[in-house]
Amino acid sequence: MNALLDRFAGPAREALPRLTPAERAVVHRELAELEHGGHGDGPLLDGLRKLAAQVPERLYTDSADVLLRMHEIAGSGNLQSNLSSLPLVRACFALGLAEDDGRGGPADLIVGRGHIAPAFHAEHYVRGNWPFTPLATLHQGGLSGVVHRDLGFRNTMRYSLGVGVAQAVSLAWELTRRGEDRKVVCLAGDGELHEGVAFEALRFAHDAGLTNLVLVVDANAKGIEPLAKPVNTGYLTAYLGRLVEADGRDPWAVEAALGVLLTVPGPGVLVCRTRKGDHSFKPAPAPGAATAPAKPSFAGTTGRMLAAHQERTGRETAVFTADMAARFGLRGHVPYTNTGLAETLTVGMTLSLPDDTLKVVATDAMYYMDSLSMLTEATTGVRNLLVLAGRSWGAWGGAHNAANLLGLLLHTRVYEPVTEAEFAACLDRLARDPATTHAVSMVDARFDPPPADCAADIDGGAWITPPDGDAPCTAAVVTFGYASVLVAEANRDLGLPHLHCAALTPELDPATLAVLSDCRRVLSVEYNGADGGFGERLRARHLLPVEVHAVRRDIAHRVHARQLPLHGMSVPMLRDRLAGLLETREAGRAPAHA
Repeated sequence: MNALLDRFAGPAREALPRLTPAERAVVHRELAELEHGGHGDGPLLDGLRKLAAQVPERLYTDSADVLLRMHEIAGSGNLQSNLSSLPLVRACFALGLAEDDGRGGPADLIVGRGHIAPAFHAEHYVRGNWPFTPLATLHQGGLSGVVHRDLGFRNTMRYSLGVGVAQAVSLAWELTRRGEDRKVVCLAGDGELHEGVAFEALRFAHDAGLTNLVLVVDANAKGIEPLAKPVNTGYLTAYLGRLVEADGRDPWAVEAALGVLLTVPGPGVLVCRTRKGDHSFKPAPAPGAATAPAKPSFAGTTGRMLAAHQERTGRETAVFTADMAARFGLRGHVPYTNTGLAETLTVGMTLSLPDDTLKVVATDAMYYMDSLSMLTEATTGVRNLLVLAGRSWGAWGGAHNAANLLGLLLHTRVYEPVTEAEFAACLDRLARDPATTHAVSMVDARFDPPPADCAADIDGGAWITPPDGDAPCTAAVVTFGYASVLVAEANRDLGLPHLHCAALTPELDPATLAVLSDCRRVLSVEYNGADGGFGERLRARHLLPVEVHAVRRDIAHRVHARQLPLHGMSVPMLRDRLAGLLETREAGRAPAHA
C-alpha cells in the first residue's frame, strides 16, 4: 500500500489539463516515483519529504507564485487571506516555528487562522520540503486547505474560527502546569478575534496568569467583509501586556518583532498590519470568453427573496449576519447588520426585539454550531425567528447530523427549500406559527428548480414523478431538500415514483402514505446525516419500509463537485442506486440503510 499514491495520484491526474507543460512533466516524474514504491506507510510528511528529495526540481522559488498557481489549478480558495498572512508564515519558518509539526524551534506554533494552510504548503515547497503534486490537488480530494496534524501542524481545525486561540491557551496552560518554560505562539486574524471563544480564551489566559502566550494578529481590517473598526489593541494589551506593532507586509520586520517577544519574559501580542483583497478567489476568465455574470447560487438569491417578502407583506424585518452578507446576496436588497464573526452574538441580537418583527439570522451551516446554546435560548423565547444556514459541503453543518440536531431543538422546524416559492412558503408558515423557530437550509449551489415543489403544502410532499395510477406502486424514492434536485436528474429516464419533501419531518397526507405503504421498497435520499434524520423519521413515524441513503461521513474540505461522489450523491451514483431499486423491488425485507 502506498498512502501518498492513494491520496494524491487520482486528483493530480485529473488536474493535468490545468497544468503548464513544465508542471505536468514534474507531476509525471513524481507520480512515477510514487508508483515505483518505497515510500512506505509512515507519516505523511516523511513521504512528502522523500518524494521532494527524489524530484528536487523547483518550478517556483517564490511562495506567492506557488499560492497563485495552487488557486488557479483548484479554481477556488482564499488566495488573498493566504497572501495577507504569507509574510507572517515566512517569519515563522525563519524562526524555526513551522518545522516538526510546530513542536520544534523556540516555541510551539498554533495556527488559529486555519484557512491559511496553503501558505505553509507553498513555503514548504519552495524550501524543498514538499513535492509539487500535492499542491495541484488543493480542494480536489488530495490536499486540504485548512490546517491538519497530518500536514505538519500541531493542531487540526474543522469547523470554527476562534478555536485556534482556545487551543493555544489550552497548550500554554498545560505547559505551565507541567512547569515547562516554553512559549506558545498563536497565529490569528483580526476577524477571528470577534469570536466569543477568543475573548473568553484571552480573558482566561490573563486570569490564570499565563506568561508563555504570544498572540500574532494578522490585522488586515477584513473578515469576509471589511471590519467596522480596526482591532482593539487596548483590550489585547490589558489581557496580554506587552504589545508590539509591525509592518505585516515585511517578513523581516515580523521576524524581528516576533523574535523579541519570544526571548523576553512574559506574554505578548504582535499586531501585524497587512492587506487583503477579495475573500474568495475567482479565476480570471479565459481570453475571449463571455463575461456574462454567473448564475447565483440558490443561497445567493436570499436577499432578493427576502425583499420580495417584505414588499408583499409589509413586515418589519431585522437581518443579522456573521460576515455572510455576500453568501446570501443581502447587499442592495435588504438592510442588514453585520456582527463580524460573532455567531453567538448574531443570535443574541434577536432576543429583545419586538415580537412582531421578523428576525433573520443569516449564518453559515458550520458557524451556527458555535451558537447552539444561544439558539436553544432563542427558540424558547423569540417569536418570528428565521435561521438561514447556508451550506455548500457534503453535510449540513460540522458534524454530519447537524441538520437533524437542529430539528431536535425545542420549538424548531427545519426546512430545505429548493425553489423561490418554497422559501416564500417557509416565511408564510413562520407568520402563521411565530412561536416556532424556522431553521432553513439554504444550499450554496447553482441548480435549476425541480419540476414540482411543496409550496402549496410546505410540510407535506409533492410528486416530482407521480406513480402510475393504474398499476400498484412497488418501489418509490422519497427525498429531502437538495437531494430532490439530484434525484430528479438521476431519475429522468427511469421513471421511478419520486416524492419530494422540503420539511425535515414531513406530514404526509393519507393518500400519499397509502401509496408508500403499498411499496415493497422505499428509498429515502437526503443530503444530510442519516442518524435520526429524514429517512429514519419516515420509517419510525409511518412504519414505512424505508432504506436510508444519506451522508455517512463527516464533511471534507473539498469543492462541491467532489463532495457529491464522496457521499454517494453524484447523479451517476444515484442513477445506479435507483436502477438497482427497480431491479430488486420484488426482493424481501428491505435493509435499514442503503
